Amino acid sequence: MSVDAAQLWTLNHRLLTVVLDACSTELAELGLETKEFFVLAEVTASPYPAELAATLMIPKASVTVYVRNLVAKGFMRREIDDADLRRHRLVLTAEGEAARDRALSALATEFDRRLARIAPRDRTELQRILLALLEPAQ
Repeated sequence: MSVDAAQLWTLNHRLLTVVLDACSTELAELGLETKEFFVLAEVTASPYPAELAATLMIPKASVTVYVRNLVAKGFMRREIDDADLRRHRLVLTAEGEAARDRALSALATEFDRRLARIAPRDRTELQRILLALLEPAQ
């Protein structure tokens, strides 16, 4: 029997949506919207707004709005980049790191609750498969 790629994509998307939805209360308690969380979670690895937009695959204008909100909430700040004084680098504040860590913990707990339904060897295989799917096309 062939596997329908669209169905697999849909199932994966549904799983991610269900996990995020299950964590929405914790995110709200932290003062985070879902997309703000993704920005907060990625900013250390991608500290420049344009780079952040490319990494998260969201419009630059949206990143600007999320960054503005996160700065206003005290979760991050803009700093002038010493290497290029025309650029701003985004940096998490201590409050931002704490909020990110709590949100990641909530997501991990919820996802782990679902992963507990499958055998450890299947979890390892799932990790291998996901990593393979994330490798650049050759």
